[in-house]
Amino acid sequence: MRPLTPIALTFAALAGAIHGGDRITGKPFATRSEVLAKNGMAATSQPLATAAALEILRQGGSAVDAAIAANAVQCLTEPVGCGVGGDLFAMVWDSKGKRLHGLNASGRSPRALTLDEFKRRGLSKIPSIGPLPVSVPGCVDGWFELHARFGKLPMKDVLAPAIRYARDGYPVAELVAHYWAISVPRLSKYPGFVEQFTIDGAAPKKGQLFSNPNLAATFEALASKGRDEFYKGSIAREIDAYMKANGGFLAYDDLAAHRSEWVEPIAIDYRGYRVYELPPNGQGIAALEMLNVLEGYDLAKMGFGSAEHLHVLTEAKKLAFEDRARFIADPAFAKLPVAGLLSDDYAAQQRARIDLGKAAASYAPGAPQAFNPALDEGDTIYLCTADRDGNMVSLIQSNYRGMGSGMAPGKLGFILQDRGEMFDLDPTSANAYAPSKRPFHTIIPAFVTKDGEPFLCFGVMGGATQPQGHVQILLNVIDFGMNFQEAGDAPRMVHTGSSEPTGERMTDGGKLCLESGFDPAVARELERRGHVLGKAVGDYGGYQAIGFDPKTRVYYGASESRKDGMAAGY
Repeated sequence: MRPLTPIALTFAALAGAIHGGDRITGKPFATRSEVLAKNGMAATSQPLATAAALEILRQGGSAVDAAIAANAVQCLTEPVGCGVGGDLFAMVWDSKGKRLHGLNASGRSPRALTLDEFKRRGLSKIPSIGPLPVSVPGCVDGWFELHARFGKLPMKDVLAPAIRYARDGYPVAELVAHYWAISVPRLSKYPGFVEQFTIDGAAPKKGQLFSNPNLAATFEALASKGRDEFYKGSIAREIDAYMKANGGFLAYDDLAAHRSEWVEPIAIDYRGYRVYELPPNGQGIAALEMLNVLEGYDLAKMGFGSAEHLHVLTEAKKLAFEDRARFIADPAFAKLPVAGLLSDDYAAQQRARIDLGKAAASYAPGAPQAFNPALDEGDTIYLCTADRDGNMVSLIQSNYRGMGSGMAPGKLGFILQDRGEMFDLDPTSANAYAPSKRPFHTIIPAFVTKDGEPFLCFGVMGGATQPQGHVQILLNVIDFGMNFQEAGDAPRMVHTGSSEPTGERMTDGGKLCLESGFDPAVARELERRGHVLGKAVGDYGGYQAIGFDPKTRVYYGASESRKDGMAAGY
């Protein structure tokens, strides 16, 4: 047998490495290739939703049509994260106008429920579940607003995949089954829940078929009669009757008065990229504030996963989240210093407060008003879609706390959200409870452009994880040179124990949780700097993304392994 040449030896070694399970990328974490396609792309946390989006795109539907179709399927297949009883936020890139549009489809608190009512009941915090935290569901109105402006197919075609799965049943995915089993004991006491969201009183198991004929009927009513059926028709009347019968305050008049708002996204420049979030009442501004602070550091030189990288990231998060707790609320009820929070001078002032060698136990909120020449007026699923014309959608939708309030009205097939829990009962807070007010919101879609062209639409699920996740994705791509799939699969940090818009304040520095994949020596160095480390297993979010190359007009899809989802294109 002839000896192998050096080139042959190289290929033989590579083949052995591949068969041995090593990754060609050489990353210390598991990752995979991005999904590439030219005609259309969808990335969701549910494979059936991704398939539905592609089905609509192949029929000639727009990116918005595909996003609505996917979200509707997720309302059925992933009720532990979203539903038509929840809220929605979206950004849409219009390829013809070369412009990004923002939609705030979050609902408001009931008119009949007052701050005095909570005081009368002796409550210092709004309950997590039951009738009191229920606010107007904004999802359906959000769908119809998006569709009226950017849709191409009729709504009956857009909702057809969800109706089909709701009637015929679908196999429940593994992670969904896990969270469903956790929710059933908590929510079974509320009327309508067991009847509509269990099989013989138990959560469906992985692989078990589950159908929801009540939700199919709701979708059919929306497809044939439009959004007014939900807010002014039979669905609104059924919600009203249910809430009256079960101690709730959400009423027909609240639903009839609901409206979504088209808003101008807010943005900053980060190392030549334009990063967009939606303005308050959402927390996207916290991600932008973190990026502004971090731009003053040479993160690439620090290196991904180094103690220096994780230290400044954590401290920037603490600073931004103190401002988040102090300033973010419904802009219709409070004048918010948005321009100040996003100014470079304010970022420099905040950056100067960080000690590179020591973790802070707490920070006081900053004073962004000084940099604001005029005060500005006025568990979750994330998905993104893109069509052959270059339009892209970044959409996030949620019940809050998984399956929401537990209040499952009549025979409608969905649960009302509990987003009202996010109000503060302190009347001096910007986020203080008031009737017909939108609460502080955690769910945030993101969008990035480069030289005026779309670069990336993405999102990360999971409450307070989301701004932290947004920042880490962008650092991974821009500073550390990862591709879109690697950027999502890389291990994450999550800092917990922040001051919250609901009134809780951080005084002990919180806990820095490091996902498996970071060097243990780095964890020890962070402890030496004063960080208190939390558990490694936790809620590190669920990431979906679609990148775009304007030269080749190719989409790059990514979906991480922390959820059941997938990216696919054609």
